[in-house]
Amino acid sequence: MKKQTLFFTLLCFQLFLQAQEDAWVYLVDKDNVSSSLSNPITILTQKAIDRKNLHNITIDERDVPVNENYIAQLKAQIGITVMAKSKWFNAIHVRGTEINIDALQNLSFVSYIDYADKGLNTTAKLSKQKHQSKIEALTTTFNYGNALNQIEMFNGDELHVAGYTGTGMTVAVIDAGFPNVNTMASFQRLRSEGNLLGSYDFVNRRNDVYTNTASNHGTLVLSDMAGYVENQFVGTAPDASYYLFITEDAPRENPVEESYWVEATERADSLGVDVINTSLGYTTYDNPNYSHSALDMDGKTTFITKGANIAFKKGLLLVTSAGNSGNDSWGIVGAPADAAGVLSIGAVDASGDYAFFSSLGNATQPTQKPDVVAQGLVSYVITENDIIGTANGTSFSSPILAGGVTCLWQALPNKTNEEIMQLIRESGSIYTTPNFQLGYGIPNLNQALTTALLNEPRKEELTIIKIFPNPSNNILNVDFPDFANEAEILFYDVLGKLVFNMNTFSSKNSIDISVLSKGVYFLKISSNKNSKTFKFIKN
Repeated sequence: MKKQTLFFTLLCFQLFLQAQEDAWVYLVDKDNVSSSLSNPITILTQKAIDRKNLHNITIDERDVPVNENYIAQLKAQIGITVMAKSKWFNAIHVRGTEINIDALQNLSFVSYIDYADKGLNTTAKLSKQKHQSKIEALTTTFNYGNALNQIEMFNGDELHVAGYTGTGMTVAVIDAGFPNVNTMASFQRLRSEGNLLGSYDFVNRRNDVYTNTASNHGTLVLSDMAGYVENQFVGTAPDASYYLFITEDAPRENPVEESYWVEATERADSLGVDVINTSLGYTTYDNPNYSHSALDMDGKTTFITKGANIAFKKGLLLVTSAGNSGNDSWGIVGAPADAAGVLSIGAVDASGDYAFFSSLGNATQPTQKPDVVAQGLVSYVITENDIIGTANGTSFSSPILAGGVTCLWQALPNKTNEEIMQLIRESGSIYTTPNFQLGYGIPNLNQALTTALLNEPRKEELTIIKIFPNPSNNILNVDFPDFANEAEILFYDVLGKLVFNMNTFSSKNSIDISVLSKGVYFLKISSNKNSKTFKFIKN
């Protein structure tokens, strides 16, 4: 009897050991990605950040830790032992019985399960998998709702698809009041991600810009950049960080407002702001003795314009509304839109035709004004009452495009403010034939990004590394010389977005590229000795 009992015990113990399986549980998302990437010191050491910056290595979602709440929930599941975690793969290595591991698929945050024993990976178990393609597209997509036309007009949505939504960029909105931004549902995403960095009212010398304000103008302007209503409205830089500054004394017109603006811009510079949107302009004042003349709009005379030019030299990228005087006696752009160091934005309608009120450039300005245009007639905005509506003015064409500019600079972080501005001008629909109504026309930010990437200097290709055929249809061959160390192969699209990477020890590699869309791609090959980039075409 004792032998039978011992045999039965050993058999059960053996069956228990055999029943234990290892698997990777892939998770659907991470927590606070935007805020973490905006503040990388919260997820990386300064030394790590410095190293990445030194070698131009992007800090991305893979650097964000795994959601600890998800890990805790997995540990609480019956029969599950958490063995390890990987932030790069956003996955948890677990151990347990097949039944208990399969049960994890019922958790909402589990994307799919990959068993170490590949024979256990049935179609049903992989039904939730979100990354089954060998070469996956890493994209960001939004349902823009009413705001679709105003971002599609300059292909800002293409930057979003490529993952450039303003993350890591800081914007100062210098305007009038921002009532209810601190409580509106339309800015909940902005607040929850920690992207509302601060505020100050330079007129009344207080931090509160949300209550007792004489204007709702700033709220409408901000909505075109940072507003977010699921499936109804998305601003053009929804993941950027923002400072909100009041410099406009709405009931009055006095040149002290120019001084407030310069003071706010100086503070923005000290805070490390990248982009400033100004939907304000100054021409005449309540006291006519203070008023500017049309001849003063020469890009160098007014206090605010001189301040803008200094800000430009300090590295800030200033986006400013051209003004709404195109149909009145003043006619031309106001200050600081006349500054050479400012990207001045005129207005068009939804079809891309000149909006009758948009202020005109003239020969007085030292550079082409306006620089470019965006939708400013029947622009969609969100009011201080959390209602999606429409408004007219270059006050809105400016932030609509400023958000796109922010995303473009995110994609090209090594470019200067001047280089970004010139890329935008050169992408204009009438760049070769500018005029005083439209400037260089409607920009194409996707084209601007592509142009910049294609024109970047590259190291001479090594003849000992070969890629063929080029162009290629379905298979791309990559041959190396014999080497003992591992090499990494990375594929980038023309937007500079990583779409696939692999490690190899083989000197000859045949890579299936059938799932890639037709177009131009860049192949970066890195080993312990060198790194080379090749261009190839997928037919």
